[in-house]
Order: sequence, then structure tokens, then C-alpha cells
Amino acid sequence: MPFPRTSGILLHPTSLPSRFGVGDLGRPAYEFIDFLVESNQKLWQVLPLGPTGYGNSPYMCYSAMAGNPILINLDLLVEDGLLSYEDIGQVPDFPSEKVDFEQVLSFKLPLLQKACQNFVQHSTENLPEEPNENFQPNWAQKLQQEFQTFCAGAIYWLNDYALFMSLKAAHAGDSWHTWDLGIRHREPAAVEAWKLQLKDEIQYHNFVQFIFFRQWSALKKYANQKGIEIIGDIPIYVAADSADVWAHPEIFCLDEETSLPSLMAGVPPDYFSSTGQLWGNPVYDWDKLEQTDFDWWIKRFEVLLDYVDIIRIDHFRGFEAYWAVKQGETTALNGEWLKASGDEFFEVLNEKLGKLPVMAEDLGIITPEVEALRDKFELPGMKILHFAFGGNTDNPYLPFNISRNSVIYTGTHDNDTTVGWFNNLGEHEKQNLLDYLGCTSSDGIHWDLIRLAQSSVANQAIFPLQDILGLGTEARMNYPGKAEGNWEWRYQAGALTHSVSSLLKKLTHIYGR
Repeated sequence: MPFPRTSGILLHPTSLPSRFGVGDLGRPAYEFIDFLVESNQKLWQVLPLGPTGYGNSPYMCYSAMAGNPILINLDLLVEDGLLSYEDIGQVPDFPSEKVDFEQVLSFKLPLLQKACQNFVQHSTENLPEEPNENFQPNWAQKLQQEFQTFCAGAIYWLNDYALFMSLKAAHAGDSWHTWDLGIRHREPAAVEAWKLQLKDEIQYHNFVQFIFFRQWSALKKYANQKGIEIIGDIPIYVAADSADVWAHPEIFCLDEETSLPSLMAGVPPDYFSSTGQLWGNPVYDWDKLEQTDFDWWIKRFEVLLDYVDIIRIDHFRGFEAYWAVKQGETTALNGEWLKASGDEFFEVLNEKLGKLPVMAEDLGIITPEVEALRDKFELPGMKILHFAFGGNTDNPYLPFNISRNSVIYTGTHDNDTTVGWFNNLGEHEKQNLLDYLGCTSSDGIHWDLIRLAQSSVANQAIFPLQDILGLGTEARMNYPGKAEGNWEWRYQAGALTHSVSSLLKKLTHIYGR
């Protein structure tokens, strides 16, 4: 659907400054929203917010619908009376410019467990033995009422997620396909036995999700009150080792004996890799999805729309046709394109939920069929300036070739920063860029590309915060195809200066956003 002419910033919340070793949903997040407001921005693209596993990628989560416990702010738990100042007084010496995920988890998770214990203890204190109309619940009992309401509203995904994570812990973190057959196949007797055995652990995971979404909802409310809309991602695929695949194996292509993906997702050789990218996620059984009227996918959209304003569909082209690689392959070279049921899905989605604020990540090998699917449902696609200067004047990423119903980026979380990209450009591509710009400004190449994006006809322009700050390759967020060392970058407290805000505000005003 068409969007107004606006601009915004791309920043995953883990990149916010924080004394707890990783960006979270505390005060710096609110201060970042204030920076957006001061700079006349209207959008904050946050990427996925789910609970991550190996590699720490938010595109490879244990659940498509849960939130990441690592993003919970501990100061807010003190304000809620669930932790004390003493509990968070001794903070490790965390690195300030990147996230050490293992160190953060070993510090935060025991405190979340303590907060849960306090929650359970306080919420049962001083309850009247008999119903009493004069009874006034205390703060803990009100929190318990909120908790019960949340659990009831999230029942579709929360029960499966909480049990799944409890089972993983009970199996020393092993993937669900290695569990005993009874619980691997969710046989009712096995499920009930494990639920009884893991009652306290399940309560803990329910509590953590309640706190995450309570903090996130408060932050989103603040953003919306300030005129900022949140763009959140729906990754097309989910991790093989996830609550979704364990709970809904029938909608994925799995080997019946091993429960491993029989067909794995990825992409053929492209801009990022000469051997393609083998992601390892199971692809969907689109026939089974159609038979369920796409129920699981509809629920995904419903859940996310409760917590974001606009949805960006990652790897949109997979809704038209997807690259499928057989189990056992070690690269994505030997795959094949298979047809998906995207047209049928988006018809059902619109029928059930109405016309939604959705963007399409339409990068990679895009065919006329993918473009037709995108355009049929009037979804804005993405245009990346880093891709614009390597070809001829028919390059679809050049600003004069893009349509209004587009979202233009300098680069994305998968690209180098603009400064790093420019410093590593080949001479031909660099000269094309300089010829196009006419000249470079004293503000730096990053501001030149921000200006170029702002001045384009695209309805929306979005810039990674690294480009706003003029940072180099050291601040890159993600290297596609690289398993480790990603998602660690954080910006420094004090980096969002008035001069940076003033320049961004000036360009935003000049180009009518």
C-alpha cells in the first residue's frame, strides 16, 4: 500500500548503548526516539526481535513470535519491584563498542530468573482467602493480573514456546530432532509428563515473555505518541531448531525419520557469495499451508501487528518461488527453484486482515513473476544505493529509475557501511558514483548518499545509523554467509549529537520528508 513521504533510521535495539553490555528497552531506547523526533524522522526500522541461538542472528530464532530476553532492561525490573538496586549494582566490565553475547547472557539470565522468583512470591502474598469486594490488589497482584491477561492473549504461540525452551534446557540445549520420539513427535502422554516435570521452567519462560512485551509495548507507545512508526521484520523462514517447526512440523519439508529438513532454504550464487547462501532452514510445504488456509502465517502477521506499525517481509521473492537444496549439501550451488503459493497467501491475508502496511524486501534474483506478485498487492520494494553504480543507466537502483512506491536505502544491515563501501569500491564503480554526484561535499560521502536518498522520488528513505554517524567497516552489522562475529556493533553514548541531528533535520526538510 502507498506510504507518505517520510524517512527514518535502521537500528537493531541490541546496538543501543547500555551499561548492561547490550542495547535493550531501557532509557537509551527512549533517548533514541527523542533523537528521531529532533531530527524530523518518522520511522524506526528495528529488524526482528526474536530469541536468538547460535550466531546471534535475529533471522535465526527459537520462535517466530517470541521476544528476545536479552533485550529486557534491568533498571525497569527494579522500578517494577522485581529486582533490587543491589541485584544490579555489580555490573561486569562489558566492552562498550560491541556485544559479548555469552558474557551478557551469563549476567542477565540469572537476574531474570531471580525476577521471576520474586514475581511468583510477591503475587501470591496477602491474597484474601474469600472473595472480598473491598480488596484492593497491591502492585504485585496487579502485575499478576497483567500476566494472566498476556498469557491468555498469547496462547497460540506462548505455550509451545515456553515448553520448547524448557525442553531444550532439560536436554542440555540439544536440537529437538535428537529428543526421544515421544516428545519429538509431541505425543500427548509425553507432552503432559514433561509439562508436569518442567512446570517451574515453563512459568519462567512465560514470565520473561510477559516482561519483554510489557517493556516493548511501553516503548512503542512512547514512539507512536511522538509520531514515530516502528517497522518490524518478518523473516520468511524460521530456524529448524525452533518452537515453530517442532510444534507445526506438518507445514515444513522435514524428513519423517530424522525430523531434519529434507529441503533447506538458501539462495544461489549472488552479490554476497559465489557459492550462494545455504541457510539451513526448512522450506515450507505450501500445499499443506494452503490446506490450513495459511493459518500459521496469518497468526504470525497478527502477532507482529500487535507490536509494530509496518511489516517488512524479508526475502519476499520466496513467496513466488524459493531456492530449495536437498539435505546433505554443504553449499547452495545444487539447488532448484520451486513454486510457492504467494499469490494465494496474500489474497487470504488481505481477506482476513485487510489491506496491511507491508513492505517487500525484493533483493537478489528478482524475476518478472516476483515483480508481478509485489505489484499486484501494491507492496513497496527496496532500492539500495550501494547497488546503483556498478552497471549502466538502466540499473534499477539508480534514483531516476525507481518508482514512488519504493523504500530507498543507502545500505542495509547486510551491507558494509557507506564509508566502508566507498573506501573499498573499484575504480570504475567509484568513478560512476562521482560522475553521478557531480562532486562530493565536505560533510563526507555518507551524507552525500543520505542526501541522494532523501532527494529521490521514493516515498520512504531509510538509513542505517552507522551511515548517519559516518562510521567505517568496523561498524558493519552483518556479513551474509558468515556464521559468527555478526550483530555485535553498538554505538557509543553521546554519539547522537545536536550537530548530527541538525544536518539530518535540514536534509529532511529540504526534500520534503
